Amino acid sequence: MKAIKKYLFVIVAMMVVGVAFASEGVHLEKVKNNLCDKASLQRGASLYVNYCAGCHSLQYVRYKEMAKDIGIVDKKGNVLEKLVNDNLNFTSDKATDPMLVATPRADAMQWFGVAPPDLSLVARSRGTDWLYTYLKSFYNDPKRPWGVNNAVFPDVGMPHIFLALQGTQEPVYVKQMLKDEEGKPYEKQVISHLELTKPGVLSKEEYDKVVTDLVNFLDYVGEPHKLERKRLGVWVLLFLVVFTLFAYLLKREYWKDVH
Repeated sequence: MKAIKKYLFVIVAMMVVGVAFASEGVHLEKVKNNLCDKASLQRGASLYVNYCAGCHSLQYVRYKEMAKDIGIVDKKGNVLEKLVNDNLNFTSDKATDPMLVATPRADAMQWFGVAPPDLSLVARSRGTDWLYTYLKSFYNDPKRPWGVNNAVFPDVGMPHIFLALQGTQEPVYVKQMLKDEEGKPYEKQVISHLELTKPGVLSKEEYDKVVTDLVNFLDYVGEPHKLERKRLGVWVLLFLVVFTLFAYLLKREYWKDVH
């Protein structure tokens, strides 16, 4: 029952976000990530543990399995556990442990008002394009507790972790005619686009690459065996085609005397 409620909550949340897209005119940018790019996955893992792991856990992923999948291995294929523990594992004593959050849940509740969610399945529930656009859509908003808001996720309770990398963006508003629940038109100011007013340490292209690497890693985390599943899927389809052919020939052999 709890699992059903959890899935219903995710569906409703996605519907709410969809309504926000329609009303605010937000268009998702297409991310060009590649799960075969081990270097990108390694950079994404480094970004995650340095910028995200302090608040967000990956409870369904273990350091050692993750390291093996993204290519942190020696020539024999063995995981370089010391390298993993020195550079990626800041919250656990063992490489075989899951990637849990470093911040105590009670402290997170006090600081943010709500405990930051686990991000193991965020790429599957939200989509990679949503994540990519979200991480690029923070803008200056002095009214918010952290001084920033997000065009994709209005009134988000999360600070802009990449502020120093991307810089400060300001929203540009336009007037748009909308309709209320009764169908009556009304005018509202919505965000047209975001303008970079104070550049960060990275150029736009460099920041896009950083976000792509992080999204690529989260895409892997959401389904670690996606590439293997797709590879096996081709062979399964070929087997079904051959099996169907033999089944048809067998059917003809059984029924030839009847027809």
